[in-house]
Amino acid sequence: MSKNFWLVIVAIIVVLIGIFAITSHGSNTSTNLKPTNHVEGLGKDGVKLVEWGDYQCPYCGEYYSTVKQVVAQYYNQITFQFRNFPLTSIHPNAFAGARAAEAAGLMGKYWQMHDLLYQQNQEYYASNGSFSTWIGASNPEPFFVKDAESLGLNGTKFQQLYSSDKVNNLVLADENVGNSLGINATPTFFLDGKQIQVADSVSAFDKLINAAIAQKTGKTNKTAPTSAGTTQQTKK
Repeated sequence: MSKNFWLVIVAIIVVLIGIFAITSHGSNTSTNLKPTNHVEGLGKDGVKLVEWGDYQCPYCGEYYSTVKQVVAQYYNQITFQFRNFPLTSIHPNAFAGARAAEAAGLMGKYWQMHDLLYQQNQEYYASNGSFSTWIGASNPEPFFVKDAESLGLNGTKFQQLYSSDKVNNLVLADENVGNSLGINATPTFFLDGKQIQVADSVSAFDKLINAAIAQKTGKTNKTAPTSAGTTQQTKK
């Protein structure tokens, strides 16, 4: 066989090795993404409440005020963590909302943007969609930039982060973990690593959190309401 034939064979092998290396690197990158870690509360009793949420989800918006009250009430005793789980099949701007929160987070204003997005969520659905905001927009980005600037952030820097792979990967990492847990609806709550079914009321959360605190520490919270109820969480 000619020398040129073997050169062609070697070239093909080199190209195939390169393709394999690139593919492997891409696969590792997608599976080794680092999830978010947005946490509030002092957690003195070692109890952790986690919400998997979607910023465009109307039911997450309904739970938002209740969760805020619960976190404030138990701020010293528990930690609260929010994780992204945008249901893009039914909420087309949900992933964009998560990106906005994460971009603001990289600029030191995560919880402020988190709160603002859910307040807009509540107002949008309360107005039956007549309130002009990112939720019903064909291009939500200008709304997020305006929101970022209202929080005192540099709009240009925010826009760069919002469009970055870093922010995209933060949301994807949360989604990966959520999928591994079998989450398929929002909001979904976990208390000390166990999924809970909880009604949208402070008293419902009280019952479950107080039980978790009692189990972990042997003490009860005498100041919290004791009446509560639970409901199957099937909202999306």
